[in-house]
Amino acid sequence: MHDVKPATTPIRWVRPTPKGRVPTPDARLRVTTLCEGLAPRRDLLIEHLHRLQDAEQGLRPLHLAALAERLRLTQAEVFEVASFYHHFRLLTDDEPAPIATVRVCTSLSCTMAGASRLRDELQRQVPSGVSVEEVPCIGRCHQAPAVCVGQHEQGKAQVPQVLQALAEGHTGPRPLPDAVGYADYRAQGGYRLVQDLHHGRQSAEAVMRELQASGLRGLGGAGFPSGRKWDLVRAQPAPRHLVVNIDEGEVGTFKDGHLLSSDPHRLLEGLLVATQVVGIARVWIYLRDEYHAARGLLERELQALLADPPIPAEALPLIELRRGAGAYICGEESAMIESVEGKRGLPRLRPPYVAEVGVFGRPTLAHNLETLHWIRDIVERGGAWFASHGRRGRSGLRRFSVSGRVRRPGVHLAPAGISVRELIDEYAGGMAEGHELYAYLPGGASGGILPAALAHLPLDFDGGAPPGQETLASHGCFVGSMAVVVLSQADRARDAAINLMQFFEHESCGQCTPCREGTGQAARLMAAPVWDAALMDDLSFVMREASICGLGQAAPNPMDSVRRHFPQEVSR
Repeated sequence: MHDVKPATTPIRWVRPTPKGRVPTPDARLRVTTLCEGLAPRRDLLIEHLHRLQDAEQGLRPLHLAALAERLRLTQAEVFEVASFYHHFRLLTDDEPAPIATVRVCTSLSCTMAGASRLRDELQRQVPSGVSVEEVPCIGRCHQAPAVCVGQHEQGKAQVPQVLQALAEGHTGPRPLPDAVGYADYRAQGGYRLVQDLHHGRQSAEAVMRELQASGLRGLGGAGFPSGRKWDLVRAQPAPRHLVVNIDEGEVGTFKDGHLLSSDPHRLLEGLLVATQVVGIARVWIYLRDEYHAARGLLERELQALLADPPIPAEALPLIELRRGAGAYICGEESAMIESVEGKRGLPRLRPPYVAEVGVFGRPTLAHNLETLHWIRDIVERGGAWFASHGRRGRSGLRRFSVSGRVRRPGVHLAPAGISVRELIDEYAGGMAEGHELYAYLPGGASGGILPAALAHLPLDFDGGAPPGQETLASHGCFVGSMAVVVLSQADRARDAAINLMQFFEHESCGQCTPCREGTGQAARLMAAPVWDAALMDDLSFVMREASICGLGQAAPNPMDSVRRHFPQEVSR
């Protein structure tokens, strides 16, 4: 017999440290100090990154390695998120951070107001060590040109203003806006509806009836009927969640920022009513990073509400405020949910829809701020009151963000179905001195471009239009977020479309090829003196049919609108 050798256990080498760079004790201490008070949870990764970015003016590899260790993530997971969002600056360990960063908006309204000249002058005149960058829309289109000096927002910016802010160290958020505070809001009858629901003096079914009667639609862009959405989520198994989308990055859109800065408790009361009626346990408010002062206001007022709640604290949902990081794509609800979970803002394939599988896999109600802002008025005054407003067979009230060549740019509350001509003349003070209406964007960057000859069209969602009525859709456009940008004879629709396509190219998340490659290819084709119609037809078809989300599907709208309505600008 042969001797049988005993089996041996193979030796397995165990890595003594995590993969990647090993953080130094100093890096660990710095991250621990800056992130004090933040729970070491994966979904709070972006909040941790903001703490580092705010303090260090950038993100260094050793700090990212220490952060990965703190959150029990791989360094690749941390890096992929840090490199996805525009407001995070990646530095080497030895690279000096900028003293301050000046962000100059070069989206359409600001470009029309001279943002390119402002950027060039600032690059020549700012002190050494200050970084001047051009960025997409920062939500101050009505005060164009707009800049952010660090976190200090400036509208109608001029070089001396910016240089003075830098010299005086004014790079933090502006003073908090003068808004209706918690005590004043309560004194005006605020949160009475929340109390009535809690104590049974008002029923969830009665609220639903008024919401249905109002015909209120989602006012963030898609226009889905709000009552139907509440019904869909109510029918799902608990626990249910709510996400509030205040990431309005659409070019020309600033109405949610205006509402938040003037009356934050209308949002918070609408939010609480929604949680009571739909049966929601947790809420996330996702606020775009450019609204620094508004974020401070919301934090203060939310703390005031929680310190003296109108109903017992245990009856309130858990509310978390999340800070965006400069990604237009996070305005898309599923991308926003990914960001809330601490990941890159990549849109999800659907179905399933977020009403069924949303935040952390639970049924989720998603609304923008303005939609929730209407809830109290609709219940107190009645759904019929809201529906009684409107023109051309439409019903309801709409807030329009109006910018460009008008006398009074800003947020204007008007009847649904109003035309752009009426909006300009009755609400925006008419065209600016010396300007005549040439073209307009009915719905921000995504909604297309129309000529003055079509200034009679109703500015509203096309669903439910009276039979035979001419609509935006019949001309290849839509109202979207109701961001109206007005162009005059001083502008060209072609130039506007190129600016918008460059915006889409910059903001594409890169997940799907039709959008990632299509936006860049479209921008290059549009730079040619004469546009290649056949190639643009093919490109537009592929982007619309094969892109994962609305960004790529709507990105061809400006290009196609110019070819359809302004052919003289793109052909000989």
